Amino acid sequence: MSPASASADKTERLLNLILALKSARRPVSKQKIRESLPAYAAATSDEAFDRMFERDKDELREMGIPITTTVLDVLFDDEVGYRIDASETTLPAISFEADEVAALALAARAWSTASISGAASAGLRKLRLSGVEIDESVAAGAEPRIRTKEPAFEAVHAAVSALQPITFDYRKNDGELTTRHVQPWALKNWHGRWYLTGFDVDRGDERAFRLSRFEGTVRRKGRAGSYAVPSDHVPEVALEAQLPEPEGTAVVRVRHGRGHTLRRHAQRTTEVDERWAEIEVPYRRGTTERDVVALGTHAVAVSPPELVAGVRSALRAVLDAQAGPAGLAGQSDDVQVRTEEHA
Repeated sequence: MSPASASADKTERLLNLILALKSARRPVSKQKIRESLPAYAAATSDEAFDRMFERDKDELREMGIPITTTVLDVLFDDEVGYRIDASETTLPAISFEADEVAALALAARAWSTASISGAASAGLRKLRLSGVEIDESVAAGAEPRIRTKEPAFEAVHAAVSALQPITFDYRKNDGELTTRHVQPWALKNWHGRWYLTGFDVDRGDERAFRLSRFEGTVRRKGRAGSYAVPSDHVPEVALEAQLPEPEGTAVVRVRHGRGHTLRRHAQRTTEVDERWAEIEVPYRRGTTERDVVALGTHAVAVSPPELVAGVRSALRAVLDAQAGPAGLAGQSDDVQVRTEEHA
């Protein structure tokens, strides 16, 4: 078993144990835990199960997750039950900084709720059948799931997790289609798009690839766990290297509470009124236009003229695609007003 697989199995086992103990309304005996959770049921002996269970309890407690121990029968004080009190693991009300809000907004776009995994569901079902009351409100939706429109996402994500080389057809900026052989290192959502960073075997160097430019099937090319990700690898560094050099400074007005991606790169921020702030960011042709257009009516391009023209052109293209020829003239005037009303 590869290190990545062993780590994933351990994480799943700990998550299932947390769910079982937190969902139970009453303390659960060690025997019921063993019978209910697949990883423990697969233990080869009582001693192997005891060692695994004790290690897992200690690890959860080191993480700050309190596991309470209760005597189940006063006549047999050696029979104890285990439970995680939900009130002890509930976070108090918290507030967020602007960059934290940006991270949460990105997560909300990338993740959607789903049911818990099959192994966890099976464990909870067995606990319920054995007489343990399950709090359904705790168990529901415990495992999030990534959803993305890129067809290559699942295969690339699996390769990153398994440390497995892959090959795929990739369309470059100039439209040329090339076949790439890559050791996947990381998957990153950056500026609203998914990217793979890794080692390009043919070019002998680190590269970044946008998933929307993958074409056809992602093929496995080698065994899992056959390489290691460099300890100093930072996906953002490889992605930043793809950006063109700034062509000066752009001025953009954004509504309060919006435009966190742009605000993170702001060199200066000026409050305009109770609704708007004006920010100065490095102007990168194409990239800055895209970031402004993505905010719709929550952002206004002010300068330079190239940025204003690029935003207006992109908005007109959207109207073209959605409205068609009929009624387009009147809507185009609205685009011009929207890009200039605060200039």
